[in-house]
Amino acid sequence: MSKIICFFNHKGGVSKTTTAFNLGWMLAKKGKRVLLADFDPQCNLTGMVMGFKGVDDLDDFYIANPPNNVKDALAPAFESQPRQITGADCVEVGGIDNLFLLPGHIGLSEYETTLGIAQELSGSLLPLRNLPGSTRFMLEVTAAKYQIDIVLVDLSPSLGALNQNLLSTSDFFLVPLHPDYFSAMALSSLARTLPRWQAWANTAYSIDALQNADYPFPKPHATFAGAVIQKYRPRNGGASAAFQKWIDQLSSGLKDTLIPTLEKAGMVDQKDFAAKAGIEPWQPLMEVADFNSLIAFSQEHQVPVFALEQKHTDQTGAIWDRTEQSMMSFEQAFDEFAERLLNLTA
Repeated sequence: MSKIICFFNHKGGVSKTTTAFNLGWMLAKKGKRVLLADFDPQCNLTGMVMGFKGVDDLDDFYIANPPNNVKDALAPAFESQPRQITGADCVEVGGIDNLFLLPGHIGLSEYETTLGIAQELSGSLLPLRNLPGSTRFMLEVTAAKYQIDIVLVDLSPSLGALNQNLLSTSDFFLVPLHPDYFSAMALSSLARTLPRWQAWANTAYSIDALQNADYPFPKPHATFAGAVIQKYRPRNGGASAAFQKWIDQLSSGLKDTLIPTLEKAGMVDQKDFAAKAGIEPWQPLMEVADFNSLIAFSQEHQVPVFALEQKHTDQTGAIWDRTEQSMMSFEQAFDEFAERLLNLTA
């Protein structure tokens, strides 16, 4: 069975899409078969992988190859079609073996209200009972179709019903953070929200109507797989003093607020985490600086930062030498990140 891992923070601008793409590539480089699933209606991950520039590009893609995106793959459940959900057609990511994309769809948000009603009513209306278990079912059959080891799910920055469903039915979740005031505040909000979602999922699992649905609601076991801190300004090999202050504050927020609450809700075992990852759960799995120009080159050429080549940058001499050093730092950070995550999810 593949492992489904969500990237979630309802605070936007924390580089979750960039993280998912670079991590997915690194895991594929290590021999894992990886599926990138774009559940953000903004479709940034889809655009990054496929080089799309706007909605017109996506429209042409959808028309040419249905069902090849998250919305069409879920349509049998959400649009009461007389057929069962089957594995979606995925895109092979160019430049590396074993990496696939399940594209997003801007219309996915149309399903949000219906799913929210289904989850609030907890299966009391028979026509809606198939919806809460359908997202996990679709990801599982799609992963099986491509013999996927790890599914990385890119979620939107919201507390809506779709994110609640995807995270609650996942195997693991990661929390990307940016060293600033708003990420620090987001930890308190997550500490309130995630246990509530877990409690809802436990209730949903106990309802006969959802257990007897065409897509049964799975037993909840979503587990915290760590935090990632990115986009700080580097200085002398580390974060500048201003950014280090926020990094320290985020670590304190994880240690004192989020982790204890998650452990109480059964969403993390601190001793087990430390034994597998080699660090405490409030310590980030990865800290990486903000290399603005490298991210721009990466997005332009649809490759991760550490796979850029000199021809992608038009840089020469000492400037390229510094760029190579930054790329090596980025690659080392993601390599260690991938190894820790593989240990945590084994």
